[in-house]
Amino acid sequence: MRTLIRGGTVVNSGGPFAADVLVDGETIAAVAAPGLFTDADTVIDATGRYVLPGGIDAHTHMEMPFGGTSSSDTFATGTAAAAWGGTTTIIDFAVQAKGASLLATLDKWHEKAGGHCAVDYSFHMIVSDVNDTSLKEMESCVAAGVNSFKMFMAYPGVFYATDGEILRAMTKARETGAMVMMHAENGIAIDQLVAQALADGRTDPVHHSLTRPPELEGEATHRAIALAAVTGAPLYIVHLSSRHALDAVTAARDSGQNVFAETCPQYLFLSIEDMARPDFEGAKFVCSPPLRPADHQLDLWRGLRTNDLSVVSTDHCPFCFAGQKELGRGDFSRIPNGMPGVEHRMDLLHQGVVRGEISLSRWVEISATTPARMFGLYPRKGVVAPGSDADLVVYDPTATQVLSAATHHMNVDYSAYEGMELVGRVETVLSRGSVVVADGAFHGREGHGRFLDRDLCQYLR
Repeated sequence: MRTLIRGGTVVNSGGPFAADVLVDGETIAAVAAPGLFTDADTVIDATGRYVLPGGIDAHTHMEMPFGGTSSSDTFATGTAAAAWGGTTTIIDFAVQAKGASLLATLDKWHEKAGGHCAVDYSFHMIVSDVNDTSLKEMESCVAAGVNSFKMFMAYPGVFYATDGEILRAMTKARETGAMVMMHAENGIAIDQLVAQALADGRTDPVHHSLTRPPELEGEATHRAIALAAVTGAPLYIVHLSSRHALDAVTAARDSGQNVFAETCPQYLFLSIEDMARPDFEGAKFVCSPPLRPADHQLDLWRGLRTNDLSVVSTDHCPFCFAGQKELGRGDFSRIPNGMPGVEHRMDLLHQGVVRGEISLSRWVEISATTPARMFGLYPRKGVVAPGSDADLVVYDPTATQVLSAATHHMNVDYSAYEGMELVGRVETVLSRGSVVVADGAFHGREGHGRFLDRDLCQYLR
């Protein structure tokens, strides 16, 4: 089956150029001068449109257990929603429970996802129990194509790791070439602030942010960087939300250390003011790290321009307002942490292009190319080039849309961006050569997605 995408502007991380894209089966056969190819089974007219590599969301949580409930998107619903938004690959997190084996955990997540994903997928591994066995199993995970391991400086009693445990895991990562991903917040201090707030009767959702101040994200980020420097391990800071943490990352990168960081759309477009909405509406915006005062957004956009922030992922972890977020009425510490976003990442980041915050090529770089290189998928993913998987997005940069829970495809009963007007919209999406979204309809299927066995990070110095 040969598909020709004709008349569009191809946008790679190196910049835009006029070209036609010929797809043969599941891969890109050629990227050629306009009009060179005419013979194809299917022709897609991309006149006036961008042709992008499919987006890679390197941080999602489908079917994730948390606080007695579970995130509301399954691998089937969540990956279909991703496709609607131009994301053709997700990297989800397999969550090790205390006392569980890493390999048994990986098997469990393969069972959850296998045969259900609409687009391609891979896993990171959450390490919550550092011991001799789990450290040895990290080697087996790397051999199985899972070579990134997330640890937490937050959530004492659940995911929290001591500095000593982090040091041991980082040493193993250095030995194997794996990447340590860090949730960097000072969980011990945060728990004390939470206890004080609740004792004082401060129970509204906004206090989730006020008890997790940016100084404690900055401190933990600096400490994680120091531990990585001692061990020589690479470090990737997940969901960075504040200028305090960004300053620590920038200093480390300026010194030549292998330190990388991602941020998320919620930190670029939403703020603590949303968490202060009345009538418990602020619960919809509870995530960790929390939303910050709006002036932090300027620093994060700057970080994206300077590459001190390398990737934008979503940390997609949706919980319905009814029956899930409402578990925290009267006690903000019981609100499930997480927000929906996998469907809107590409469109929201395009607003950065519209507003002049980032260039067109940088949009593609932070949403597709760098995640592919960071997590061992390039050039199979993340680029429009011969031999790469035909994960392609035809994007209309002039279309307008209004985000709403009434029209999104994520399995959650609210939108964090309800009523937001956007410029630009995904028009057609191909996953490995198969059309999954076109003409306002979903044409994909559950089980089309394949597990991706990943190589090591390509950025290590």
